[in-house]
Amino acid sequence: MAQWTADRWSENGFQARLDEYVAYLNYPVSHSLALTYPNGSVFQATLQEAVLVEDETTSYPNSIPTFNGYSFTGNATAEYVYVGRGQVADFEALVSLNVPLKGKIALAKYGGPFRGLKVKNAALYGMIGCILFTDPGDDGNITEANGYAPYPEGPARNPSSVQRGSVQFLSTYPGDPTTPGYPSKQDSPRADKSPVVPSIPSLPISYAEAIPLLRALDGSGTPGSQVNRTKWVGALNVTYSTGPAPGAVLSMSNVMRDATTPIWDAVGIINGTSQDEVLVIGNHRDAWIVGGAADPNSGSAIMVELSKAFGKLLATGWKPRRTIVLCSWDAEEYGLVGSTEWVEEYIDWLSTSTIAYLNIDVGVSGKSPSLSSTPELGTIATNIMKKIIWPTMPNETLYDAWSAESDCEVGILGSGSDYTSFLHNGISSLDMGSDQGPDDPVYHYHSNYDSYHWMSTYGDPGFQYHAAMGQYLSLLAYHLSTDEIIPYDLPAYTTALRSYYDELLSTINGTSGTIDTSELSAAISQFENSANQVMALMNHAVATNDAALKTVVNHKFRDFQRGFTSAGGLPDREFYKHVVNAPGIDTGYAPTTFPGITEAVAAGNFQRAAEWVAKTSLGIRRAADILKT
Repeated sequence: MAQWTADRWSENGFQARLDEYVAYLNYPVSHSLALTYPNGSVFQATLQEAVLVEDETTSYPNSIPTFNGYSFTGNATAEYVYVGRGQVADFEALVSLNVPLKGKIALAKYGGPFRGLKVKNAALYGMIGCILFTDPGDDGNITEANGYAPYPEGPARNPSSVQRGSVQFLSTYPGDPTTPGYPSKQDSPRADKSPVVPSIPSLPISYAEAIPLLRALDGSGTPGSQVNRTKWVGALNVTYSTGPAPGAVLSMSNVMRDATTPIWDAVGIINGTSQDEVLVIGNHRDAWIVGGAADPNSGSAIMVELSKAFGKLLATGWKPRRTIVLCSWDAEEYGLVGSTEWVEEYIDWLSTSTIAYLNIDVGVSGKSPSLSSTPELGTIATNIMKKIIWPTMPNETLYDAWSAESDCEVGILGSGSDYTSFLHNGISSLDMGSDQGPDDPVYHYHSNYDSYHWMSTYGDPGFQYHAAMGQYLSLLAYHLSTDEIIPYDLPAYTTALRSYYDELLSTINGTSGTIDTSELSAAISQFENSANQVMALMNHAVATNDAALKTVVNHKFRDFQRGFTSAGGLPDREFYKHVVNAPGIDTGYAPTTFPGITEAVAAGNFQRAAEWVAKTSLGIRRAADILKT
């Protein structure tokens, strides 16, 4: 598929190649899970998804088993405890309820933090294994309980669906666990991987096979309705009690095969007239299953269509102002491996030339458009939306649909997709897609049912949403690569910084500690002044048609984000260098703003928080210095 992708880009006028890395991955060998009841009877989980006659993808002979990437090889036999969504706060709630955790197996539902952090947290609290399941309570309105038939007969979740996925500790660092901070090549030195991969075994299971496990806990420990934690109780016909249930014992086994193996990123390039200004556009190519119709193939198909659009332009004699680089990442699912290794190899070039990175991962899994970006990209990104017809209703634009879902707020980038390495090396970034809304057919994430049959029957019949997302990404890329002035809105960044500052003050005021944040406030004011200066310079350069001044403005727009990553990495996770936003240490996906300060405050470490007020202020001042005229 890597060469196929490169060939398609070559056909459309891009100079295409494959970049090879040699990365640590692991693969499933065998697994098992059994529940022994107090009376001695046994429930043996199949750990399989049902084969569906209607969906040929589900019966492919080389179907991938249900497993967790980077999971630990091991066995565990013990009583077990339901731990909610597996956040630190969930475990702390269990501790306060005097629920025994040490030596037990954790049963956690998906949602909230990245799955790897659920396993990490279980081990931190002395547990010896972790079982993960998807709860239909997170599926919105399209459920069997609401009268919808399950896939393939209807749009609700198939009860046997299983979410595979990596259990790397994504909030510590992504990429190859054995080459932190440098690219994975054949002769690269290999570091200890234990800081970012689990030390206890884990298995993902379906909700159908979670029900017997949850039901066996009914009446033991604290009922779920009495556990004061967000989304502890789901939609299954059980009490979601904590357990443990005396005599109810889980036995689990997970055997994995380690491999250091080649992976390939496909790269396609159109050289621009200003080769010190580069736009990178990416999507990953790998999937946990044979299908992957939404994740990642919807995005991959859109990337090929984008290359066709630019190929048509090239055929007319057009050439972009800025170099365009297309990237098809490998091994994203394990932990953003392909993109992280590529950025680590080419960081010197990227840091001196890249104006932005545009990411499309799951291009279409529903009808609800999503957009997250660094603030300066928000205005151009939403303005382009107004030019795209959205298929939901006649005369509705993408902007109409997005604004109805988002209240016109562009999301903040955390992690979980390939923009991560770009953002934390100071490169403006954007992530887009069209996701499952509350009234859309259920998207079977990382399941065999993420298939062409599901997509063409329920997800996007006629592929109209694919077409709209392709038009959007292509038009946005056209403007960023061709507009005389890079279309950034710097005052929007000031607005964002002030909003994050207000949130920080609220967080601090919710504690018993005090911190002097006046230095941070002053740094934001300095940034505001510089942002206003550079916007005035931009207006002057356009009014006078001064080519040299336009270049000055473009380079300031290109470079200012580098200032935010110049103060050193976050505590205990040096990969994450952006002082304005990063994935939360206990979320992995969701963002935390001013993370060095906010997480220190949350931990009660006010000395560290004060240190990070200074470091965060330094990063903001350096960004301001790049912008000032």
